[in-house]
Amino acid sequence: MRAASLLAIVLLLALLGACGTTAPQTGPQGASGSASASAAPPPPSASPPPAATDAAAPADAATADATSATDATGDAGPRAVVDPDGGRAAAAAPDDMLLVPAGSFTMGADKGGEEDERPAHTVTLPAFFLDKTEVTQKAYQECVAAKACKEPDYGQLTQYGARFRGPNKPVVTVSWSDSRAYCTFRGKRLPREAEFERAIRGDDGRPFPWGTEWPTKERSVFGQSNPEDVGSRPAGRGPYGHDDLAGNVWEWTEDMYDPIAYRRAGAANGTPGSCTEILAVQDQLRREGKQGFTGSNPIPNECERAIRGGAYNYDAAGLRSTNRVHHPGTFRLRMTGFRCAKDAAP
Repeated sequence: MRAASLLAIVLLLALLGACGTTAPQTGPQGASGSASASAAPPPPSASPPPAATDAAAPADAATADATSATDATGDAGPRAVVDPDGGRAAAAAPDDMLLVPAGSFTMGADKGGEEDERPAHTVTLPAFFLDKTEVTQKAYQECVAAKACKEPDYGQLTQYGARFRGPNKPVVTVSWSDSRAYCTFRGKRLPREAEFERAIRGDDGRPFPWGTEWPTKERSVFGQSNPEDVGSRPAGRGPYGHDDLAGNVWEWTEDMYDPIAYRRAGAANGTPGSCTEILAVQDQLRREGKQGFTGSNPIPNECERAIRGGAYNYDAAGLRSTNRVHHPGTFRLRMTGFRCAKDAAP
């Protein structure tokens, strides 16, 4: 009996020894398995982190989100925008400006209008901001009060009474340099001639800011003797939301007027010739007797400035997107105002 008991004890000790050898191996394997589980990516049903969602959002959705946030908070200050063509974040948009996206568009025309509107050609521009409306008299007076701008020549408007005056009417009787000084005061610049036409024509080459329909008094201020408050014709807004791009008042641009700008080497990016080149062409046009080349205005004897957008005193045909007008930059005209632009690159 004692031999049998001793054998049982030996077998029991052997069994306990085997169990003691296996137990330590279980711990490390379990720990290693837990580490792997914590490092693994979440299952498909898990929500991605917010940063990944923002990065994957399409450009137009990002723009909409930025606009919605601004509207919801009532914040009228600068807002981040995305250039839908480039897909890159643009600089903060001032609250009185709208984005004109980067892209290519058709500038000029192959028929109709005047010779200086030809030929139709493709122009490619980077994104930029453009004032939603023409600069108002109220806004301009802030620059005068700061002694950064000259007073408009309102004396020449006395005979017209109150028809030209009002805080929300476009400022007129300002020269090209007056307009440029105001834009500088606001941290902006005058738009280039190609930029102005880009804002009108969009991507579809429309003949008027609102589309293909012929001008009506619901869409534009034209065929009358005075301008009206800016933004008073919302039915005539351009493809990117700008008011009064056709009618109300003519608008100064940064560029010198070049009769053959569309035939120059820089036509693809909207660059006119130099003053020397422009004077040479104007002399040649006079020698050839092409006084009607620039419409009813005579061919200049100096380097004048390009003016765009039509005015209250023009007929419907004069509001076409390709129409080009020019005057010396020193002129202060009762039918000419301006708006400002700004680069959109961050």
